[in-house]
Amino acid sequence: MARKNDQNTNQERPNPIEVEKHLKGIKFPANKDDLLEHARQNDAPEEVLSTLERMPDMEFNNAADVAKGIGQIP
Repeated sequence: MARKNDQNTNQERPNPIEVEKHLKGIKFPANKDDLLEHARQNDAPEEVLSTLERMPDMEFNNAADVAKGIGQIP
């Protein structure tokens, strides 16, 4: 565990608050493509976009659903 920063899960999965920051103003319900497009328009960093791309392809009704989707990433 000494090399924690080298683990992909830590680098590629920002916490839900970081993702939510880049989804500010999105209209729910939204699907994964909607989340990605909105995050791109908000200049989200690559780690946020990568997280969104790896989330389940489903409809998200609110920020809590997005947080749950992040939690489902292997």
